[in-house]
Amino acid sequence: MGILTTNTVGRVTTQIVRISLPPEGFRLECGQCLPELQIAYETYGTLSDLRDNAVFICHALSGDAHVAGWHDAVGTGMPGWWEEMVGPGKGIDTLHYFVVCANILGGCKGTTGPGSIHPATGKPYGSSFPPITVGDIVQAHSLLVKHLGITGLAGVVGGSFGGMQALEWAIREPEVVSHCVCIASASRLSTQALAFDIVGRQAIMADAGWQNGDYYGNGHGPEAGLSLARKIGHITYLSPEMMGRKFGRDRHEVPDGGQSGTPSPFHSNFEVERYLNYQGRKFVGRFDANSYLHITRAMDQYDLGERAASLESALVPVRGKVMIVALSSDWLFPPEQSIELASALLRGNKRVSYCNLHAPHGHDAFLVDVEHLAAAIRAFLPWVEQPDELARREDPAGMRDAGRKTEFDSMERWIPSGSKVLDLGCGSGALLSRLRASRRVHGVGVEIDIQQVIGVLDEGHDVFQADVDGGLAMIPDGSYEVAILSETLQEMRNPRLVLREMMRVAHQGIVSFPNFGKWSRRLQLWFTGRMPKGGALPFEWYDTPNIHLFTFLDFLDLCRVENIDVLDVVCMPASWVDRALIGMGLRNAGAERVIARISRTSDGAPAPSGDRAGGVV
Repeated sequence: MGILTTNTVGRVTTQIVRISLPPEGFRLECGQCLPELQIAYETYGTLSDLRDNAVFICHALSGDAHVAGWHDAVGTGMPGWWEEMVGPGKGIDTLHYFVVCANILGGCKGTTGPGSIHPATGKPYGSSFPPITVGDIVQAHSLLVKHLGITGLAGVVGGSFGGMQALEWAIREPEVVSHCVCIASASRLSTQALAFDIVGRQAIMADAGWQNGDYYGNGHGPEAGLSLARKIGHITYLSPEMMGRKFGRDRHEVPDGGQSGTPSPFHSNFEVERYLNYQGRKFVGRFDANSYLHITRAMDQYDLGERAASLESALVPVRGKVMIVALSSDWLFPPEQSIELASALLRGNKRVSYCNLHAPHGHDAFLVDVEHLAAAIRAFLPWVEQPDELARREDPAGMRDAGRKTEFDSMERWIPSGSKVLDLGCGSGALLSRLRASRRVHGVGVEIDIQQVIGVLDEGHDVFQADVDGGLAMIPDGSYEVAILSETLQEMRNPRLVLREMMRVAHQGIVSFPNFGKWSRRLQLWFTGRMPKGGALPFEWYDTPNIHLFTFLDFLDLCRVENIDVLDVVCMPASWVDRALIGMGLRNAGAERVIARISRTSDGAPAPSGDRAGGVV
């Protein structure tokens, strides 16, 4: 069974519950109280006997509780807004998890909001509805979770504004939230994102139909203003690349008359205008302008950095594992903001993973381009293994090559029990898994390939999807006892920078690499005139990941220049000739692979030439 299937939770019904409140009502962070609180929600899957398999999904600005399935007969009407993610065998697998999604406080899809009836007046709240915060939204949903008899959440998942809610869950309910997934979100909105929200709210309030929020029962509200706000917002959901692909400068034959349908010389016949007009009309038919005002204001006001001395300080309460997911072409919540958030969690010694998914659709990609996202979430959440997990499942140690097994044996002896280890270019996480079992280390991987990242997540390790060549700026100085670079240095564009970064983030490093100075490779190059191939260098010259081929001597010279002390060396032979040469002290000639334990020279003096065991010719 694949990660994404046609399976569905089927026909579902939105339920409404009135939450039991104390006499004063539901107290908001602004100091006011709501006398009543009702919440609309949907559930999928079966709650386990231990009640420990619940996953709560937080929806974005204009979402609702209907995250999966159909309200009508299956295949008719509108499916849930995340139908591709939630269901049997999907990213959030309802065969294993009991999934809950609820409309947010201030919304207009069944949960108490500006359009709800005030029990004291018998009329909609309208302008009297109090301001709300992300904290208020999470607190209301926490009451719902308790009402359902759930005391712990296996996961809280949210994208965009839902990602802010997921973060707030992890901070406010650290004893409840086991895993938190924050997608295409941030600890606060950028100034540009604030500007779009501000203009959108002004468009609504400038509409004569708004009437200061008391438009209910008048036959119409600020439809034109709400439509314009949606158009402004929708522009930020798509990437420039996707806008260009989808519309370009294409035109249609008849000029679009706009919202009113009345032709105007200032309306164009560009396809993009017709698309935006359609989005505006559709939104007006399903959303409330006051809810839009309250929710966007809550989103704008959210700023984790403002509530403490630093973002890192604000995240101190977090105890569960966190996965931060960025989308490559998202300019509403750009990847830089996700990196900032993940780095703050890392500096605070939290269990955090980070993925930057290639997503040409822009911010909306987490709703429509879900293949890798679904796999990452499935791997990150507890209990459910990846389906059809490559050959890694047949060989859990990931060491079919006897040479790599011997290499890992050597590395293991140099790693203190219980230490913090950073594995750069960690691949599928085989070494991290071995060290966790044998040395009880807390390991974190850094890997650029998303399929490998998913495999590392599935093994239960923390991982940062990043290009090691670009540096390790997200990792604070001295964060790890040991940093490992296994069979990776020769693949780096900037090996010197990578070694410097290793020595910055860890007290010691372990580096392994194929030795281009081995006797057989020298002879092959001498007699054939062609690049050596075989053993630790199995690739053709035009199809190799190895872009910096170097010898054991070259490595020692680089360490000396960088004031790096070579503490120990293991030279690995591939034949009896190799062993004989190494035994004679001719290690540069005999080593198939080299493993070195290194550290920064403590006094800043140049490291000794060679290593501590003599001949290296």
